[in-house]
Parts: sequence; C-alpha cells; structure tokens
Amino acid sequence: MSVETVTQDTLACAGHLTLIHAADTAPGWWRSAVIYQVYPRSFRDLNGDGIGDLAGITQELPHLADLGVDAVWLSPFYRSPQRDAGYDVSDYCDVDPVFGTLADFDGMMAESHRLGLRVIVDLVPNHCSDQHPAFQAAIAAPAGSPERDMFIFRDGTGHDGQEPPNNWQSHFGGPAWTRVAGTDGQPGQWYLHLFDSSQPDFNWDNPAVHAEFERVLRFWLDRGVSGFRVDVAHALVKAPGLPAWGGRADGGSSDGYPGHEAPMFGQPAVHDIYRTWRLILDEYGPDRILCAEASVDLHRLAHWVRPDEMHQAFNFPYLHAGLDVYRLRSVITDSLTVLDGVGAPSTWVLSNHDVVRHASRFGYNGLGPRDGDGIGPADHQPDHDLGRRRAAAASMFMLGLPGAAYLYQGEELGLPDGIDIPDHLRQDPTFARTGGQRLGRDGCRVPLPWRGGDPHLGFGSGSDPWLPIPASFKALARDLQAESPASHLSLYRDALAFRRELDLGRGSLSWAEDWCTGYSLGYMNGTTLVVMNLNHEPLEMPAGHVLIRSLPAGAGRALASGETAWIQLGPDAAAAL
Repeated sequence: MSVETVTQDTLACAGHLTLIHAADTAPGWWRSAVIYQVYPRSFRDLNGDGIGDLAGITQELPHLADLGVDAVWLSPFYRSPQRDAGYDVSDYCDVDPVFGTLADFDGMMAESHRLGLRVIVDLVPNHCSDQHPAFQAAIAAPAGSPERDMFIFRDGTGHDGQEPPNNWQSHFGGPAWTRVAGTDGQPGQWYLHLFDSSQPDFNWDNPAVHAEFERVLRFWLDRGVSGFRVDVAHALVKAPGLPAWGGRADGGSSDGYPGHEAPMFGQPAVHDIYRTWRLILDEYGPDRILCAEASVDLHRLAHWVRPDEMHQAFNFPYLHAGLDVYRLRSVITDSLTVLDGVGAPSTWVLSNHDVVRHASRFGYNGLGPRDGDGIGPADHQPDHDLGRRRAAAASMFMLGLPGAAYLYQGEELGLPDGIDIPDHLRQDPTFARTGGQRLGRDGCRVPLPWRGGDPHLGFGSGSDPWLPIPASFKALARDLQAESPASHLSLYRDALAFRRELDLGRGSLSWAEDWCTGYSLGYMNGTTLVVMNLNHEPLEMPAGHVLIRSLPAGAGRALASGETAWIQLGPDAAAAL
C-alpha cells in the first residue's frame, strides 16, 4: 500500500476534523523532546549503601538511550541534609556525598553526551536548607542585618511577638513561620518557609539573592548542562506587606479565594527574574532551556513561556485531568491554543515524584488519593490490572500529542505506587508534619527494579534500599520486560519510536469528531489517527495501517465489500493508525 493510499484511508476513517494546532516549524530541540525524569536516590545504587547515586545513573544511561528519550532531568543531587529529599539545599554548587562527587557528575555528563542524551538539572531558588551557610549567618545576626535580609524575617504579632507575622500555611501542614532566638537568647523574629521549617524562603527583593543564583546558573552551564527545571517557579516573589491569605496553602483556587490572588504566588516581579536568566542561558547558545514548575492555570501559565522568558512549563492541568474524556479534550485544546498564542510548545506529563503514579491512580473507578498523598495498606486499594491497562493507553495517547513530553522513571515499566511502607521508614516531611494524617509522596519514590533475579531486584547489591521495594515489582523488572514484545516497556519503546519516526512532537492536532464520544477520544496528528477507548465495551474501528496499540487487537472482521478490515479496540486501550 502506498503512503498516499494510507493517508487517504486514514483521513477517511478519521471522519470530521476540527483543527486546533498547526505543525510546529520553529527551531529548538526542546519543543518536541521526550525528557525522562531521574529521581537519583531511587534510580540505581552502585556503591551498595541503599541509596541511588550518580555512578548508578551513569551505568544505566544506555537503557535510557535505548528507550528512545532525548534528555534526562535530574531531581536534586546537591549537598543537603535530605530533610525533603534534596529540595533543602545547603550548597548549590556541589554534589551531596550520598550521591557522589563533582567528578562523578562530570563522568555522568560525558556518558550522556556520548549517548546523545542532554541533561537538565533541578534548581530550587525559592528556598534552601536551614543548614545553608547563608541562613546560619542570618540566624546568628541581629534583626535588620544584611544577613537576615537574604531571607524573609519578620517580627511576630500579639503579646511579645508570640504569634506568627501572618496566617500563611505550609504546603506540608502547619504554619509557614518558625521563630528563632535573638542574639540575646530570647525568642526573636520569625522566618517564612512555604514548605518545611528546614526550608527557609529566600528574599527575592534583595539583589544579593539575584546575584547568587546567577552565579549558580553559570556554574552548571559551564559544566555542560542543557538547562534547568525551576522548582516552584511561581513562588519566588511575595506580595508587598505579606497580606493575610485565607485560601489554600498551595495557592489553588477555593471558594472566595481565587488562586490568582494568592499573595505568595505569581507576583508580576517574578517574570523579571526569568528574563534575566533567559539572557544568561542565551549567552551559552540557543539549546539551553528553562522549564517552569508553576502550578497556575493555563492562561496564566502562558506568562512564564513568553519569548523572552522560559522555554517550557509543566502542564499540571493535563496531569490532573485524569481519564475524563471531556476534561482531557478541554485541557488539550486550551493548552495548545493558549501556548500557541505566545509561540511556546505545550508539555504533557502523567506522573512525577510528587503524585501517585498513574498506574495506581487510574486503577480507581471512584475516588482515589488526593494530590500529594500516597496510598497506604489501610486505604481503598486500586485495581492494579485495570490501572496498568489504563496507564498503557493513556501513555500511548500522550506520546502521540504534539509538543514535549516528560516521563517519570519507572512509568515505562508500568510501576504502581509502593503501598506497604512501614510508618518508621516514611521520609516525606508531609507525613511527620501532619501526624501521619497525610502519607505523603514516598510511595511514588520507591526504588526501581532492574533485574528480577538479583538482590533488591538489581537496584543495589548491598544495604537494604532506603524505601522497601514491593515483592510485586519482581514481575515488572526491566530485564524481564525487555524479553517480552508485549510488555509495558516494549510498548513505550514502540510508542517513542513511532513518535520519533513520524515527528509527532512537531505535528499538528485536529480532533477526530467521529471518535470523540462520552467514552472515547480521538485526534489526528498529521496523518496519524490516535484513539483511546475508555468504555467498558470494545470500540470497532478501521484497521488502516496500525502503528501501535496498547493491547492486542480483538477479533477483526471485514465489511461486506471486503475492502476495509476492522479491529476491535478493547476497553481501556489506545491505538494509532
């Protein structure tokens, strides 16, 4: 069959099309890249201490190149007391000994470049560790000193300043303020921490903070990184006067408190910071990028990716859309439309280190865990087979979309969350700060299974892993899945291969209206039709030239004319024609 015939047949079976997004011709590798998130402590432990390390990442990079991704994003590996898994940084220009050395980092960079993989590193500019030398100097200095002005210190309210300066709450539970002793040893000022008390917020009204982070950017750019994922990129600047806020701690909208009014998020002056950073990256060439972790609505998100600011921003509305076909269609349409308006690509993501893995989330037909919480042994449990089946379909559907895609380590294996984690082993500060009422995010951070027959499933050969690896992960080990053409891993490889061969990341998107129903969703990207069926019944569709499907096809039949073959797309499955 000729390409022209395939195209005509595919267009015919797509039916009525509604164009949303034209093909992307702008330069930039990042506009269509697939970027793989490595959570270092859970990726691969080479020195046997039970915690993953940079040497382990280096050893396994060939597997990521073989998978077919374009770049690797490393979660924090800097020096840190590890109170919040490295997001409490004590030295931004060194590697924490638990992960290795700067020489190990340079070796990892050399191997990644040999394999054709770019490396993006996490940057945490909103806060640091309370063990950072700058904060230690601040608490040793008097109120009003230059040292304290690096952070947000305020006098308390009420009798003798015994109450916090305002009513802001921490993301991890409890107040967002902690009191320190004055130079006379008596209770003194309070400092702001939007996250854990061990993570004081920087004062971005101070030019010295700007200068310090510009130094940090250049340090890692000089070592060859391709860019930065910027943690809580919407939070750096706070509203003047730090006004009270009665809404959600994370700035999400609630009754009477729209998210755009949250005084600790999305302040206009934050964009000046990223314009300056963009100029610094541009000095190093057009291939260095900034990606914002900015939890704001799509229309406001466009402000972060204007031509002189960041290159990408995480698409949290897509991550949280679940498998509601109406919500998915709306989010995809809005994402492409709004971001096209500023010349930026959309990004797509289904899992990361802060949410329950989508192989578990999608295993619920009703109410599942809320954002930021895990699943414990006493909770309502997901249907794991259903979750993996839906996860495969959703992943394949996502990888056909135009734009960039982010994958979280282990999702290519269909890993669920770790559920049976004893309380004494939990490390997410959310668990401690809420007295165990919220389990936190440890379940999605369980170490990876590499080889089913090895100790600790190949994660490491020495000490027990820092979080227990479920026994069920043995059947999902990478080496076992690599041998099966029907495995979750093989599906990801195939989906990434056809995405690359057909340049779908640069493609267009039109809704295939005949395949958009209350239980299915279909779109055309160029000449490729992608359909996801979330019904309980099979969906009968023309076979066309089948590129990939998330489940084996059901029994087919021919029309009376004998000209067109049909396949049954099973429940909770996706196919690309």
